[in-house]
Order: sequence, then structure tokens, then C-alpha cells
Amino acid sequence: MTTTLPKGAAALVARATDPEFAVWRRNIVRLGGCTNPIHLVGTATVFDTTTGAALLSYGADVYGGRLLTACGNRRSRVCPACSALYRADTYQLVRAGLVGGKNVSESVSGHPRVFATLTAPGFGPVHTCRERDGRVRACRPRRVGECCSHGVPVGCHERHATDDLRLGEPLCPRCYDYAGAVLWQAHAGRLWHRFGLELRREVARRVGLLRSEFAEVARLSYAKVAEYQRRGLVHFHAVIRLDGPDGPDSAPPAWATVPLLTDAVRAVVGRVRLVAPGAGIVGPRMLRFGDQVDVRPVASFPADAGERVPSAAVAGYIAKYATKGAESAGAVDGRILGARDMVMLPVRAHVLRMIGTCWWLGGLPPFASLGLRRWAHMLGYGGHFSSKSRRYSTTLTALRTARAEHRAEEQRAALGLADRQTVTVGQWRYAGRGYSPEAALLAASVREGGGLHGA
Repeated sequence: MTTTLPKGAAALVARATDPEFAVWRRNIVRLGGCTNPIHLVGTATVFDTTTGAALLSYGADVYGGRLLTACGNRRSRVCPACSALYRADTYQLVRAGLVGGKNVSESVSGHPRVFATLTAPGFGPVHTCRERDGRVRACRPRRVGECCSHGVPVGCHERHATDDLRLGEPLCPRCYDYAGAVLWQAHAGRLWHRFGLELRREVARRVGLLRSEFAEVARLSYAKVAEYQRRGLVHFHAVIRLDGPDGPDSAPPAWATVPLLTDAVRAVVGRVRLVAPGAGIVGPRMLRFGDQVDVRPVASFPADAGERVPSAAVAGYIAKYATKGAESAGAVDGRILGARDMVMLPVRAHVLRMIGTCWWLGGLPPFASLGLRRWAHMLGYGGHFSSKSRRYSTTLTALRTARAEHRAEEQRAALGLADRQTVTVGQWRYAGRGYSPEAALLAASVREGGGLHGA
């Protein structure tokens, strides 16, 4: 019986005999299992800021003359290792805006805040999985024999499982408004912006203030994430919070309550409108959010939960979807460079029609500013997947800077420079990306938790 060794195993064994193997291995392992690292070439020198003396110089001589750095991709499908770090950072960012920490006062946990979900409207009936009272219901019960103008039944009496490939597919593709769906997707970010403006006006109106007066006594902050539904359209999950005029560290006014914020969100969602331009057979569209709106208070502490959503659950939910993209709806990872590329795309029919609609509308002058062809692989959505208002909490940059400084301190201590003030001056340039076969095997082992400690 013969055993087939993994690709790169022989090269890795041969590499293990190299005197520089330990340094080479450390350069791979420190990436934490990144699937597609960036290669840099150059040099760096550590100087003593007091004397100006050069204490240490180093270059990229441990991986074929190159230094490897993690790709930093947020999508779990592209790089599980880097997306896990992005997810953890997003969790800390959202959680800090709910319970404090990361230079945010703990008093923020007492501010009114809600967890809201804003959905896309319907553009035609699609297959769905309906559950009620723990039982799966019929997809779309209608009178038997009732058909659309194309002769397709308008109902579906099947009870779809959650892994049914038909979920999200239109009952009749010819009836489905693909142009409207793509235009809504392209304007979803603007709809959210309009929602934020109208929400401030609505809260101010309910307490008898002008919008300019509202800014002097209170501030609305948020953190949101976009999630793709099976039908290929995004909906937004957001933490919305009422603060004092100086943000999370200032107490909100006495009139700021959770019921006030909840009612204002529900009222504004149904009122926000945006007109999309038309061209040729594609007429102007009045765009809005869907009728399904979920607004729930966020608990201050676990014991205060009850019917409220726990803070940790909200932060975890937003962080989870911050690492996902259109691939969760069955789309592709990379950009589509030409119409010919669509022929061989490994996607289901509904997704292919949305991509084709993006390409068609993107070639019409009135829609040129939307960049639909550029975002065809995202089914027309070109907005941010996760974003926050300026004063919600800390920032991803601050979290990454703190982590980099911590690692730099560890490195200074290892080099015996902990007691000296130093600065590093370097020059690096891009030189490629990826792994050799033996390095890819080692990186895979790191992702699985092994790290080839015995190599």
C-alpha cells in the first residue's frame, strides 16, 4: 500500500535541512495561516533616537530575499485567517459602542440604543423557506391553477428545506423586475444615508426641536453591516444609539428614550424615498426600503436582557457578516472583466441574470455614474459592507495601531532594546504574492492549528 504525500511535502522535508529553516518557518508561521501573503523587498534600519546611532539593519532575506506580510482580506471565503482577525476587530469596535472600553466610557451602556434590520423591497415572488411555531410552512400557497401572464404558476406549495437550491429563485424570471432590483442595489447606500438624515429630523420633530437645535443637545450614532439575502439583495443590520452632543462620553438628554428611538426608526423607514433615473425601456424607479422592519432594544447588561437583544449577540452578529460578501448569495469573488466571462460563471440562473442586468444597464449613459459593470460581481452593490458614524466608538485603525505597537514592543524586548527610544526607517516595495508549495503546506498546517512544530 502506497501513501500519497501532500503537495510540497518533499520540498518541505528538504527545506528542513537548511540552516535557515527556523527563520524561514517563523516568517511563515507569524502570518497566522494567511492564504495569499504579500511579498515585499527592501531594507530597514533601527536608529537610537537619542544618539542617532544605527542599532540594527535587516532586509528580506528569509524567504527567497522577500519579506511576507498578511493579505488582510476581510472575506472569509478568500482568507479565513485574515478575516478572523477582521471579525475580531469588528466585534470589539461594535461592543465598545455598547458597553464601553477601547477609550469609550462605560456609561455608554445606559444610552438608548436599538438593533434595527432594514430590508430590500420585493421585485417579484421568489421561493422561500417559511417557518412558524417551529413548523415549516408552504412556500407560497395560492389557488391551484392560478398563473401569471407567462403561464407560470404564481404559487408554490412545497415546504423548502434551508439548503434547497431553489431558495431565492423567482417563481417566474420573466415577471421578476431585474432592472429594479439592480438599481435598488446600486442606490442602497444612498438610501441608508437618506435614512440617517431623516431619522435625525424625525427625532428632533418628536421632541419639538429644529434640526440645528438637535445637534446642540444630542447626537445619533450607528454601526451597520450589509448582509446578502438568498435572492441576491442586501439588507442592513445596524446598532443605532442616542448620545449627548459630544458623543458616547456625554449623557443623552432626559427626553432620549428607547421607545422614542424605536418609534422614530419605524416611522422613517417607511417614509424614505429615492428616485433612480431611467433610460429607454427602463423607466425611473421610486426606491425605498422593504416593509419588513425589525427594531429591538439592546440590553445594557445580561441580567437586563428579557426581550432585549444581548450586547454580545449584537456585536457578534454584525462582526460575522462583516466578513462575508456576495458569494453568500451565490455570486463570484472577483470582478468580471468582460461580457464573455459571464458565459462560464459557476453561478445559478438568478444570479447570472442579475449580473447580466448589471452589465446591460452599466452600458447605458444615464447609469454610467453607478459603476454597475465594475460591481457586477457584487450584483450591483458597491457600498461599504461595514461602516459606522464618526463618534460611535473606536476605529479599526486604532485597534490595528494598538496591535502593531504591542508587537513592536515585544520585538524590541526580544532584541534587548526595551529601555531605549528607537525609530525604524525602511523602504519596501511590492514584489508579488502567494506561497511556494512547501510554504503553502506549512501555512495550511498553521490554519488547522498544527504549525508543524516537529518539523
